[in-house]
Amino acid sequence: MLTIRRAAPSDAEALLSYLKIVGGESDNLLFGAEGVAYAIEQERDLLGKLAEAKTSAMFIGTVGDRVVSVVNLNAPTRARTAHTSEIGVSVLRSYWNQGVASAMLEHLVAFARSTGILKVIHLSVRCDNVRAVHVYEKLGFVHIGTYERYMQIDGAFIDVFLMNLYL
Repeated sequence: MLTIRRAAPSDAEALLSYLKIVGGESDNLLFGAEGVAYAIEQERDLLGKLAEAKTSAMFIGTVGDRVVSVVNLNAPTRARTAHTSEIGVSVLRSYWNQGVASAMLEHLVAFARSTGILKVIHLSVRCDNVRAVHVYEKLGFVHIGTYERYMQIDGAFIDVFLMNLYL
């Protein structure tokens, strides 16, 4: 059974390990098997800030003690854009097509709504990631454009859809 909770500084090591695994499982993320370039202390600091933030957060989905999914919401602090946020989501391949991404995103959207501040959630998704696009559309995200050549993997350029959810 999937348990969703807010990430804490004590999750840093497990989270960094998870990101290396999930990054190596597909080319849908902005990083590969190298994970993210954070040391454990940097990740702890980041998670500490996110745990206390009013309009930014990271949530971890676990099955037992295993991290199987992560969603994050990042909102700027400047007054003119503080109503906006950007999200990211990842799910271990062995948990694809089981409703994990939908559950995680529903949790994140509920958090965003609860802030009373956020009005727009933005994301980018590979145009060829049909399953993810379907999940986002099901949750109410709308297409606002295409960013051509946004990613480059092994010399090939990849376009992404830009999508928004208006709260």
